[in-house]
Amino acid sequence: MRNLIISAALVAASLFGVTAQAAEAPAAPYVELANPVPVAVPGKIEVVELFWYGCPHCYAFEPVINPWVEKLPSDVNFVRIPAMFGGPWDAHGQMFLTLEAMGAEHKVHAAVFNAIQKEHKKLTDKNDMADFLATQGVDKDKFLATFDSFAIKGQIVKARELAKKYEITGVPTMIVNGKYRFDIGSAGGAEQALQLADQLVAKERAATKAAAN
Repeated sequence: MRNLIISAALVAASLFGVTAQAAEAPAAPYVELANPVPVAVPGKIEVVELFWYGCPHCYAFEPVINPWVEKLPSDVNFVRIPAMFGGPWDAHGQMFLTLEAMGAEHKVHAAVFNAIQKEHKKLTDKNDMADFLATQGVDKDKFLATFDSFAIKGQIVKARELAKKYEITGVPTMIVNGKYRFDIGSAGGAEQALQLADQLVAKERAATKAAAN
């Protein structure tokens, strides 16, 4: 009887130890989406950043992510998508999509961020946007025409659908190859987020090569 009690105690201790080890295992810094989202450019590894001009964390991320984007290899496609959760999020998102459609230089994107974050401009009215952007060399009439165009309305729908499929709840959030989602907080910081992106890009590259062989 004594031996049975000791054996039971050892089994219980062993099970408790396994449970404790599992509880102590660090959580993955990213979430793997149950339903992967198709990438914009087939054949390339996609890295998406979802952002909002009104987000101070997104603004602080700019000087970190921009140099990284400039050095991305040719098999990686970087895409910025505005998160549109209503109100100013929608207005700013539509402004970004309009500027992107117009082929505005990246310096205009930076100027908009500075105006909202540093100069405290709201830029939620399209006429205010057009007036400000005119100071950055953007044609006012063309901006207003593009802003209300059918093409931009289609891009808005697409951006909202993607954010829903990515299951994002905040910004800045990054998505690698339509499969892996993470943010600066879960990664441990801005630099760590980009390191994680590099790791996941490498993982996807290796998986592609393995599938080809």
